[in-house]
Amino acid sequence: MHLRYLVAAIGISWSAMGAAQANQEQNHPFKIEALAKFEGPWSMTFLPGTSKALVTEQSGKLYLWEEGKAKIDVAGVPAVWFAEHGGFADVIAHPKFADNKIIYMSYAEPGEADTRGTVVARAKLVTNGNSARLEDVKVIWRQVPKVTGGGQFGARMAFSPDGYLFISSGDRVKFEPAIDTSVNLGKIIRLTENGEIPASNPYYGTSPITAQIWSVGHRDPLGLAFDAEGRLWEHEMGPKGGDEFNLIERSRYYGWPVVSNGDHYDGQPIARHSTRTDFVAPQITWDDLAPAGLMIYSGNLFPQWKGSAFLGGLAGQSIVRVELNGAQARQADRWAMGARIREVEQGPEGAIYVLEDGRHGSQGRLLRLTPKK
Repeated sequence: MHLRYLVAAIGISWSAMGAAQANQEQNHPFKIEALAKFEGPWSMTFLPGTSKALVTEQSGKLYLWEEGKAKIDVAGVPAVWFAEHGGFADVIAHPKFADNKIIYMSYAEPGEADTRGTVVARAKLVTNGNSARLEDVKVIWRQVPKVTGGGQFGARMAFSPDGYLFISSGDRVKFEPAIDTSVNLGKIIRLTENGEIPASNPYYGTSPITAQIWSVGHRDPLGLAFDAEGRLWEHEMGPKGGDEFNLIERSRYYGWPVVSNGDHYDGQPIARHSTRTDFVAPQITWDDLAPAGLMIYSGNLFPQWKGSAFLGGLAGQSIVRVELNGAQARQADRWAMGARIREVEQGPEGAIYVLEDGRHGSQGRLLRLTPKK
């Protein structure tokens, strides 16, 4: 049944729904402003030293956005494989972007015999008035092997305080590769800024694929972020009832697909983390969130939240605040947003920026959250 008729059938008017949403927002500790709209946005990053942000759309578009101005379609973006979960994913800036104008992109790339996989490329962003383009695009990392199917690419990136590039690689719904160290599916990867393998990696000196690996046993890691002390935090979309929030440590095994706090979507059970103490158990588990995007707040607009992690919920249509206390984490707040939330980012002025998913009924808006006066 169409949603409009369903609403009428149960006796709720559209105006009542709007009033309910307004009441919901009144309970938020922040003001919400809609700034722009995108078609299926996936990620955003503010460019250091500017008020401009790059925004990706899953279909393969990259935009340069600045408040109050028309968004600029960035030319020179590589072709992507766009279907199901695949497409143009993350974008981040080089730590020295102000000097070198280098950015990094992750996206799904087609292979032979109906296969595909995540790749990471770096490029120089060149701007000139109302135009922007990418130059010197170079792929520096690929999922190996490419496999069939369109699910669970991972594809998040983050730079560590000491300048290493971390990449999340999903298991591609193939399960066993996540715990097989001869392939890089279902792993967290650590590379240099140029895509080389650091000698300090835990498996350095083995095969070129194995040597990339930092941690093992991940399903669909869709959030990576470093805290002020240099700890790497991650969340991943688990099976039914098994979404996770983890502290990522060197050479540790995180259990997928052997253990989980959820079960397969067909109802088949999975052994719990409590049965295998040799695997790292998640610090937080959700059964209704489908987490996406991760930011650790360091601004001054919300001083009470400095050091907290923020993430979006797709299925959960919410924003979650996670309180970090050293190496421990706990959920502190969860705010209903009435839309699938794909990305959470901090702006240069300390505001929190949020991207709605833009699919499955969400509007694809870019929202800004600021304190209520």
